[in-house]
Amino acid sequence: MLSTMEQAPVLTKSCPHCDFKMPEAAAFCPGCGRSMQSAARSQGKIGVLSENIAGALAYFTFFPAITFLVVEPYKRNRFVRFHSIQCLLLCAAAIVLAAILRLAGLLFLFLPVFGPLLTVVLDAVSFFALLLVWLVLAVKALQGETRVFPVLGDIAERYAGPF
Repeated sequence: MLSTMEQAPVLTKSCPHCDFKMPEAAAFCPGCGRSMQSAARSQGKIGVLSENIAGALAYFTFFPAITFLVVEPYKRNRFVRFHSIQCLLLCAAAIVLAAILRLAGLLFLFLPVFGPLLTVVLDAVSFFALLLVWLVLAVKALQGETRVFPVLGDIAERYAGPF
């Protein structure tokens, strides 16, 4: 029996993913572990594709992202527009990173033995990190969620409009 000081938490909120009951102030679901932050989710179908498929397709190079930004009805959908803009910003960041790595590689050539090795290691780590970020963003779009990448995602949210 609980005293008046030790009352059980009121379970007023349920997880939209697994329907687990939890306190209103919970940041993460105790059942499935997902974040309870209000994130935009795909709502259904738009045009020929569903929103989550269109959002995930936006990450396959920049061609679908540009297409979704100019073709009706996709350009009016905030979810698809957000993922398209975030993909274009990620492509731009990858180009800037590649240019920086190229300059660093030229500078590292002056180091006799470790320079070329350091260049290869930095290129490989950067490539796999970028691949991992791209994969996470595409999978989250496929799941119907917006995964806001730091800085780039904030810019994409601003240009896609409020959710």
